[in-house]
Amino acid sequence: MIPDRIEVNIAGGLDFPLPPMVQVRQKFDPKRLDDIPGAIRREFQRPAIRALVKPGQVIAVGCGSRGVANIGLIARTLIDELLALGAKPFVFPCMGSHGAATAEGQRQVLETYGITEAATGVPIKATMDTVITGHLADGTPVHMDRHAAEADGIVVINRIKPHTGFRGATESGLTKMLSIGIGKIVGAATYHRHGMDRFPELLPQVRDVNIGQRNVLFGLGIIENAYDETAHVELVPSAQLATREPVLQDMAKQQMPQLFFDEIDVLVIEEMGKNISGAGFDPNITGRNRRNVQWSGKPFIKKIVVLGLTRVSHGNATGIGSADVITMRLFRDLDVSYTYANVITAGNLDGAAIPIVMNNDHDAIALAVKTVVRVKPEDCRIVRIRNTLHLSEIEVSTPMLDDVMAQPERFEIVAAPRVWAFDAQGTLPALAGQMVAAA
Repeated sequence: MIPDRIEVNIAGGLDFPLPPMVQVRQKFDPKRLDDIPGAIRREFQRPAIRALVKPGQVIAVGCGSRGVANIGLIARTLIDELLALGAKPFVFPCMGSHGAATAEGQRQVLETYGITEAATGVPIKATMDTVITGHLADGTPVHMDRHAAEADGIVVINRIKPHTGFRGATESGLTKMLSIGIGKIVGAATYHRHGMDRFPELLPQVRDVNIGQRNVLFGLGIIENAYDETAHVELVPSAQLATREPVLQDMAKQQMPQLFFDEIDVLVIEEMGKNISGAGFDPNITGRNRRNVQWSGKPFIKKIVVLGLTRVSHGNATGIGSADVITMRLFRDLDVSYTYANVITAGNLDGAAIPIVMNNDHDAIALAVKTVVRVKPEDCRIVRIRNTLHLSEIEVSTPMLDDVMAQPERFEIVAAPRVWAFDAQGTLPALAGQMVAAA
């Protein structure tokens, strides 16, 4: 058991100056939807959509566990439109093994995002029970949430984006909701046993069984811009998912944020969590993935430090194993039952491996800097971000300024270099305005 404070003999200690940091703004495409409810209402005016909804239908609306921008507003608007067409919608958690793989835990995840019975005006029906809707060609059973399976129609809502563990025509989006999410823990575990590398072929097969055996009406696909803002919403009829979702995924890839560097010595991430990424912090941003996942991409990062866990993760620290150093507060916030349920279902056990734990923010960052080989602390190339969803406002160490100034189309320097402002407990304030001017 790790004690409340770790005492370890580190040669030379960790009391050395870190290079000053510079607040920098990365530039991305700012296009976004200013009237999200209006865009959804316009989608419902399409005859192909209206024809799918019949008065009196009991419609299951699946909502997931990701921190999708404006998800509460989006869900409420979709439900209002279904009600206006005479349907009788209810919400169900469509999130595989998340929420500690319990009905109450999954209900709590939805409530964290503002998806409550009071806010939506409809019931939330949470269960971990499933119905087998059919089988794949190899005999694999296809599972569906019992409440969804018993409804007259099914709708799912999800952000479409690149997945954190595989590449394919469809990755993270509506197909994944209609296979992994809707299959609850038993379905998710069943499909993960095939190996995530087979998901590009497997998940569409699972989706198509569910569509063929139940009345899946459509999915509401959401694309976000690089500022974590809603950029596009679209209702995709189930018959068009196979052809339309890959197009939406290509759009999403063009909107993804990134760190405009080829190499970083130390990446400091203020917070990780399931609302940020299925992997806690997105490998599409960091270029680093789990041990058994074939992955390539920039930037090349030598050390990753994670300081905290988001509150809305409810202790689910899946993906923590991709970090090199974490803080004691992150370790104390980790909930083993929530995290283990998720990683065991996925079969990627290293996602719950505990990195080096240091007592505070200062020691975690200093240890990472100290252990970058052939680089002096004062020359260390450090990038600090809030999380992998928010990459506009970042900080970089002064040794990286040449890279920044060489790319004026990508960067804007916001403030002069400042020294790190750790408090007496070695904790950093939040990213914005956290430093005092260097002498």
